[in-house]
Amino acid sequence: MATYKEKVGTAVVNYAGNYPGAVEGELWYDSTNKDFKYLYPNVTAAGSWRTGGNLNTGRFYFAGSGTQNSSIATGGEPVPGVGALSESYNGTSWTETNDLNTGRQAHAAAGSSNTDGIVFGGYVGPPNTTATESWNGSNWTAVNSMNNARRYLGGDGTATSALAFGGFTPPSSAETESWNGTNWTEVGDLNTARYSLSSAGSSNTNALAFGGTPTTAVTELYNGTNWTTVNSLNTARSQAGGAGDNTAALAFGGGSGSANAQTELWNGTNWTETTDLSTAREGGASSGTQTSALFAGGTPIPQAALTATEEFTGAGAPVGAWATGNAVNTARAYAGASTAGTQDASIIFAGYTGTAYTGATESYNGTNWTEVNDMNSGRSASAGAGTSTSALDFGGNDGSDRGYTESFNGTNWTEVNDMNSGRRELAGAGATNTAALAFGGKPNQAETELWNGTNWTEVNDLNTARRALGGVGSNTAALAFSGQPAKNETEVWNGTNWTEVNNMNTSRTALAGAGTTTAALGFGGEDTPPSTISGKTEDWNGVSWAEVADLNSARYYLTGAGTSTSAVAAIGLNPSSTYKALSEEWNIPSNTVKTLTD
Repeated sequence: MATYKEKVGTAVVNYAGNYPGAVEGELWYDSTNKDFKYLYPNVTAAGSWRTGGNLNTGRFYFAGSGTQNSSIATGGEPVPGVGALSESYNGTSWTETNDLNTGRQAHAAAGSSNTDGIVFGGYVGPPNTTATESWNGSNWTAVNSMNNARRYLGGDGTATSALAFGGFTPPSSAETESWNGTNWTEVGDLNTARYSLSSAGSSNTNALAFGGTPTTAVTELYNGTNWTTVNSLNTARSQAGGAGDNTAALAFGGGSGSANAQTELWNGTNWTETTDLSTAREGGASSGTQTSALFAGGTPIPQAALTATEEFTGAGAPVGAWATGNAVNTARAYAGASTAGTQDASIIFAGYTGTAYTGATESYNGTNWTEVNDMNSGRSASAGAGTSTSALDFGGNDGSDRGYTESFNGTNWTEVNDMNSGRRELAGAGATNTAALAFGGKPNQAETELWNGTNWTEVNDLNTARRALGGVGSNTAALAFSGQPAKNETEVWNGTNWTEVNNMNTSRTALAGAGTTTAALGFGGEDTPPSTISGKTEDWNGVSWAEVADLNSARYYLTGAGTSTSAVAAIGLNPSSTYKALSEEWNIPSNTVKTLTD
């Protein structure tokens, strides 16, 4: 039998504490805590939905095909009459393209991208239609029609190998037709006739049909010849979204008297519930795979045409995690930080200890916090920018709101020109002590000021006045997010103006952040309402926020620095309002230390 060393490549190491040299999968003995430990990679257990770009025209009972980053969506209601609209998605935004020749709703679609596909069947107000159209990336062309007219049918596959099944003729239909790129041919029927059913499949020989009306959880698998009834959905529904194929599928949303947000994973045998959609709805356009799906538009119950798009990243994707680091020397909250610093080269400064305003400054090297020269003026609730060797602190309160500004050169702090507007609980961004941006603050303000190394200049305001907000980025490309009162709004600064973009998932105040305008983290804070101290972390990809792993210690009025893949969070107030010296490090992809137990 092979030894552990032969399998892993190293002997079991004896180390006092967490072994920093451990590799993924390695086991060691912690002689301090008298435990065996090992390192394992973090991956998502359930997958997650995040917000994508909105449709240009809200609608429901329409069809989608393609992938998460290359999709086409067509038709639908309540576009006047019936919908001929066509929109293309590139992974970020929807663009209107040339219309269908035959406007329709309650139809089906198949295709592999936003440059190829077909649509078929549906309702043209009245009657039902057999019309089939082919998409080449620019125009829709009428091709050979289906044999049987119907609406609310299921369909999947590609532009040259598709399957159409079920639907409402009336009555409910079990008919199945196969498309070979030229003609439709009738093949074996479904076992259960139904309409408003959902589907997943990659060709005319690979399909999964699930749910439908009358409201059912029935699932059937198609092997190219016959349909076989297999294990049912956990939640009966109709008008749900579907993605994937008959061995690995995703079902999401749908309705059964009310719209739901439930998502289920199919592994070829069983359905398993996983992370819900953010917005409950039915009748949207869906596309993609089990690990990378898209759901656009749709309607809640009662009906309202939605523009919202959500993107699913499947189970097994790398996910970050927070690991506890060494404590800072001075426990405090309301401090500033070098927001452009890195996980292993950053500083925190100023703050309130619970008894006094402080100018204490500490430098972090990725392992330890070291006291360096203090600021000239102690204060709390200021903002910071820059790096560990070129930092700026501005604003704050020492009994009165201040516009004080100090510049750090890696050794000493120097007083420089004040801000135009004294304030506290503001946010900052900037790469050095000569290029920074200050925005928001208390009392609730929208004012933005730009620092050029000598003076502050007032520039265009935030769209939403707020305080205790998060901020990251530079003086020409900054991100402002959340804040008080009860905000989840996010805004992007382009060097001239602030633009509102997609909101955070959780409204909160007194949070921290790390990263840039295209890749950022927001973490900690106080959820409002209800008033709950948070450890929540959200990841920003330049378009939307998604909830990821929580801090180990929930807190607010903390600091942050680094990137969206390698960050540090320090100090803050815990739920009992105790001033903390905690620090934590975020890494993605990351490993977790696991203690073996009996």
